[in-house]
Amino acid sequence: MTTLMARANRKEMTRFFKFAIVGIIGSVVDFGVLNLLVLVGGLSPLQANPFSFSAAVISNFTWNRLWTYPESRKFKKRTQLPKFVLVNLVGLGINQLVLGVVLHLVEPHIPHPWDYNFAKAFAIGVVLFWNFGINRLWTYRDI
Repeated sequence: MTTLMARANRKEMTRFFKFAIVGIIGSVVDFGVLNLLVLVGGLSPLQANPFSFSAAVISNFTWNRLWTYPESRKFKKRTQLPKFVLVNLVGLGINQLVLGVVLHLVEPHIPHPWDYNFAKAFAIGVVLFWNFGINRLWTYRDI
C-alpha cells in the first residue's frame, strides 16, 4: 500500500514537473506575443494580454496532450479541449486581474517595459496553480 502511494505521488510530481516545463514554454510564447503586441503593435499590456495568453493556451494544450498527459490522447479532443478552454478562460480572468493590480502597483517604480513584464510574471505564477489543479481534477481526471 505504501509503495503504491509513493509510486502515485512520484507520478504526480513528475506530471507537475512536466506541466511546469510546458508552462515555461507557454510563458515564452506569452511573453513573446505580449511584448510584440505592446512594443511593436502599440497595444497596452492589458489589451495585449488576452491575445498572448490565448497563444500560450494553445501551446500548453498541445504539449500537455502530447507530453504531460499522453494517456489523454485516447480521449477525443472535442471533449477535452472545451474543458481546457473553460479552465483557461477563468485563468485568463485571474491573469488579467493580477496583471492589472500588480502593474498599477509597480508602474511608478519600475521603468517600461520591465513594469508589465514583472506584473505578467507574477500573474503567470498565480495562474499556474489554478490551471494545474483544476485541469488535473477536471480536464484530465480520468488519467
